[in-house]
Amino acid sequence: MRHGDKINNLGRTESHRRALLANLAIALIEHKRITTTLAKAKALRRYAEPLITKAKDNSTHSRRIVFSYLQNKEALKELFGTVAEKVGDRPGGYLRIIKLGFRRGDGAETAMIEMVDFNETYNPNAGKVRQAKKTRRGGRKAGVASEATAPVVEEEVVAEQEIETVEEVVAAPVEEVVEIVEAAPVEAIAAPEIATEVEETVEAAADEVAEEVTETVEAVADSSDEVASEVEEAVEDVSASAEATADKKDEEQA
Repeated sequence: MRHGDKINNLGRTESHRRALLANLAIALIEHKRITTTLAKAKALRRYAEPLITKAKDNSTHSRRIVFSYLQNKEALKELFGTVAEKVGDRPGGYLRIIKLGFRRGDGAETAMIEMVDFNETYNPNAGKVRQAKKTRRGGRKAGVASEATAPVVEEEVVAEQEIETVEEVVAAPVEEVVEIVEAAPVEAIAAPEIATEVEETVEAAADEVAEEVTETVEAVADSSDEVASEVEEAVEDVSASAEATADKKDEEQA
């Protein structure tokens, strides 16, 4: 029984499995991307990522440890040179596995394993400057503490500049309010003069309208008197003509 056995033996002995993973790691370091079965890709990721982490520390000790696994000088040079420079800011997770489906011959599930930082198309953070993660750990060395003081001073200077800009922005509306308040009494003094001018204008307009109305009423009255006299004359003419016609009828009957 294999209870608690977390190592995938890949159907090989220990020596065969060690040689297989070393050869896969060398090919991955040289080509930055290889295609294999999904089981081998998962085993290779657990095998190669600790070696890439060791490559960040370019020391003789780290080089000897990595060389004891790979046994290849060209791969060692590439790992501690190009690869270490590319993945220097990444805190783990250097490899990516992408499933490719099943192989036609035996139906094995295949996958592509690649280095994340060497795929400029699929990497969304390519070209961006990675900022160091801030931690709060005790027992720092004196050199690290002295290096950390410089950003703090810069942050204080930036904070002071921001406070000055905020004070200027707040002072500008206050000055505008003071100018409005100072100008307000002058406008209050000028308001009664404007009111008197408006009243005089209204009174003059009312007088003119009243004169026009009286003239119109008088003209209408004169015209009404004329019309009344004309009506009376017309009535008299009608009555006279009626009397004349009646006289003629009486004479004819006689």
